[in-house]
Amino acid sequence: MSWIRVLVVAIGVALFAVAVLPLVVLLDLEGGGDGFGLCTGGLGGCRTSYFDGPELLGVLGVVSFVLVVALRAALQARAAEERRREDTAFGPSVGGRDRLGGR
Repeated sequence: MSWIRVLVVAIGVALFAVAVLPLVVLLDLEGGGDGFGLCTGGLGGCRTSYFDGPELLGVLGVVSFVLVVALRAALQARAAEERRREDTAFGPSVGGRDRLGGR
């Protein structure tokens, strides 16, 4: 397993964590917790401004975008590595196009 495949898996796990984070925080708040430090007094004593939700949404959106761009770059690098590996594994053609009517 090459390092690029490990990177692709790590980025996928990070994307999943970013997607699930708001749900985990809400479930913790609903269960009487502090939302992993978001509301120190629990849901009843939580004091937030109007911009906390959109700020969190923006940060999660930017992080998700960066991770998707990194995932795309890693997948392209993996494809390029596989093409390079196939080109070196098969080597140059030994002919045969003449028999098949090729030019």
